[in-house]
Amino acid sequence: MERIGVIGGGLMGSGIAEVCARAGSSVIVHEINAEAAEAALGRIQKSLARAVERKKLDEAGRDDILSRIDISTEISEQSDRQLVIEAATENESLKKEIFSELDRVTGPDAILASNTSSIPITRLAAATERPGKVVGLHFFNPVPVMALVELVTTVLTDDAAATAVASYAESLGKTVIRAKDRAGFIVNMLLIPYMIGAVRMYEAGFASAEDIDTGMKLGANHPMGPLELADFVGLDTTKFVADVLFEEFKDPAYASPPLLTRMVEAGLHGRKTGRGFYDYR
Repeated sequence: MERIGVIGGGLMGSGIAEVCARAGSSVIVHEINAEAAEAALGRIQKSLARAVERKKLDEAGRDDILSRIDISTEISEQSDRQLVIEAATENESLKKEIFSELDRVTGPDAILASNTSSIPITRLAAATERPGKVVGLHFFNPVPVMALVELVTTVLTDDAAATAVASYAESLGKTVIRAKDRAGFIVNMLLIPYMIGAVRMYEAGFASAEDIDTGMKLGANHPMGPLELADFVGLDTTKFVADVLFEEFKDPAYASPPLLTRMVEAGLHGRKTGRGFYDYR
């Protein structure tokens, strides 16, 4: 796969575009308008500048990577892509619209993938006329650093398509784990109850946020505690994934605690808004 499309140039999409271009692929990132396109390019440039500062990349290498990335506001420019990775907002209706549009504009052999962290892939595949060529390809944040990718296949996925996507992800330097199509896949099915449990513990006044996080960092050798991690992921994203899992399994372990719901409603989404369980202002 030499021609890759990425839909959405946010934190995840810009990271995906960067690692694909680093691996030698031609990448077209689609954004909704010129302002968003400029922001997406800025994220990629900033990430590569950090790599140069840390001596992990020289300036010639940076320029070579940037030369392989184009930002577009026309989804029709995805027409010649061999693999298109959707990394839009975690909203099922929006993703279905995108997949329907990609199905219309891309060639019949193109594989369509979603970076969703929770939404069942079958629902997205149903919005296309090529369900056998639709997979989940879930990267982790920050994409240039995190080594893991979850490959999610449905009961309709062609083996050849899954194998091709797995091989491409491995060529990016990622370790691929395979999951069947259930909400949350592997990582979030295990991670969300852990973070939700920490929120409930804090909400009940059982311990401070600092002590909960320190306990897991020093007691379980985790690089981040669960509340720090929720702030990093985004409390809105954490709640959304929890809601999807609860809808799928009706297990109370996935139910969003009232405190998490109120914080999201108040706009306290963690690092990206400056406040969550901690104050980052």
